[in-house]
Amino acid sequence: MRVFKFGGASVKDANGVKNVVKVLKEVGHNNTLLVVSAMGKTTNAMEDIVNAYFKDKSLLPSAVHEVIQYHDNILNDLFPNDKHPVFAKVKTLFDEIQGFLVWNKSPKYGFVYDQVVGYGELVSTTILSAYLNEIGIANQWLDVRTLIKTNDDYRDAIVNWEKTQQNVTEKVDKRKLNITQGFLGSDDNNFTTTLGREGSDYTAAILAYCLNAEEVTIWKDVPGVLNADPRYFEKTELLNNISYREAIELAFYGASVIHPKTLQPLQRKEIPLHVKSFINPKDKGTTVGKGIGIEPKVPCFIVKKNLVLMKLSSLDFSFIVEDSISELFKLLHDHQMKVDLIQNSAISFSVCVDNKFDKLDELLNLLKSRFKVVHHEGVSLYTIRHFNTEALTSLQNGKEILLEQRGKETVQLVVQ
Repeated sequence: MRVFKFGGASVKDANGVKNVVKVLKEVGHNNTLLVVSAMGKTTNAMEDIVNAYFKDKSLLPSAVHEVIQYHDNILNDLFPNDKHPVFAKVKTLFDEIQGFLVWNKSPKYGFVYDQVVGYGELVSTTILSAYLNEIGIANQWLDVRTLIKTNDDYRDAIVNWEKTQQNVTEKVDKRKLNITQGFLGSDDNNFTTTLGREGSDYTAAILAYCLNAEEVTIWKDVPGVLNADPRYFEKTELLNNISYREAIELAFYGASVIHPKTLQPLQRKEIPLHVKSFINPKDKGTTVGKGIGIEPKVPCFIVKKNLVLMKLSSLDFSFIVEDSISELFKLLHDHQMKVDLIQNSAISFSVCVDNKFDKLDELLNLLKSRFKVVHHEGVSLYTIRHFNTEALTSLQNGKEILLEQRGKETVQLVVQ
């Protein structure tokens, strides 16, 4: 069985949905499981709904209406008859969102976030499944929340592999074309959980692992894995082949084309991962699998923006050693800071973090009681794998370097 993952860009409008059909017809769709993201920028729009719910409920009606209207436009483009059952199915899903926002009593942002945002995927797969059936491509729609079971760490849930394996074995018919959602799971109380932003790739890997799939293909609007993000770098090159190890390194440093958690389950069963273009589906793209290194071996550039660099030093010039570092990492963990880089000397400790849960101010107040703290917000972390002098010079020119760290294969620069 094969697992295909289609992201939001591939189903952002009616033409995108029709192009997915074109891809399936070109590469085949028997014995295939489709993992599909929310349409276009729907996840961002759903986040706007959650933010309005917590910050200004007067904005809720317009935020919800915007999402409904966006999907209604796609429905009307795909289904000329507005009496088609899919209209009622989609309306029911949006009614569920609005109902939840009325009866919910939980003050916890993470819980509300997961219950609301996950509907983006439920709606997109409902529309795609109905359209495929309409044009004669029979398929089975599956609610991924009945497959992937997790703990209740909302917004960043951890998979219960044993329960998930049992569910997938029982509920996925390998003989059919199956369609399900990325990004989502459910906890023991059957509340929706999410696997972290961009978690649909991870969903594909989880299901591939449980199905012993032959391969996973991530369909994107780029020709494969490039040596740099074309939004931020010029003259990018396609990487034809990457080993699991190298791909995990790139993902760890923040390469956005592959989710950091995606590769581990695939590596364990040596399931190859293909990253291909949904615009040119017959092109070879990039293959990630068992092997050595990267081909071609060129410098790979990665940038992570809007991070925070904190430089800590002891107030009494005492050494920052094991007990201090242990305490620091506990504070970072307790405040859900994703650590992207660390550097320490005898009396100082620098750390570059992602403040995605907006707990920086609380953390800084605690740190300032123990350390002298200088922090810089809005910094960018540049990483070059397989760097050379030319690549390093191209990044350094015209930038204020706040911190630099070099290894044998990798150099990292924090710039303002």
